[in-house]
Amino acid sequence: MLKKALHPLIDNSTVILIMGTMAGEQSIAKQEYYANKGNLFWKIMFSIFEEEFSTSYEDRKALVKKYNIGLWNVLQSCKREGSSDASITEETLNDFESLHKQFPNIKYVFFESKAAAKYFQKHTVPQEGIIYTTLPSTSGLNAGLSTEEKKMQWNAVSQIALSKKLQK
Repeated sequence: MLKKALHPLIDNSTVILIMGTMAGEQSIAKQEYYANKGNLFWKIMFSIFEEEFSTSYEDRKALVKKYNIGLWNVLQSCKREGSSDASITEETLNDFESLHKQFPNIKYVFFESKAAAKYFQKHTVPQEGIIYTTLPSTSGLNAGLSTEEKKMQWNAVSQIALSKKLQK
């Protein structure tokens, strides 16, 4: 089944961009990033910024905006049954060159999984002046690391976001 990416949550204040491969079934249905309750993304984000967890999507969007973080998918579209990145075929990439021209303040890109990084590297070249980092997937399917181990690696996002906030 053909899947299409969610609209980017990015504005002119975005300095950090977190990119997943392609939104899962529940995210597409709700038009919300990381809508699957089994995905730890929002729990980790609230935790690394020491903010009170919220299930409200408006609160979640406000959290990332507060720290100049944007969300998007590497793929613009793909064929995939279910939500597993392993079953992706016929992928097309989002237009990163245009994105970076439109939002030149983006200086850090964090891939939310090895698969996201793999598809990005397969189809495009990194933009000059941007630091790219791959983090462990927050998906419930990624059982290779504990939640605490994932949080430790995801702390890189909060360290950069908080250091940028202090510079303003």
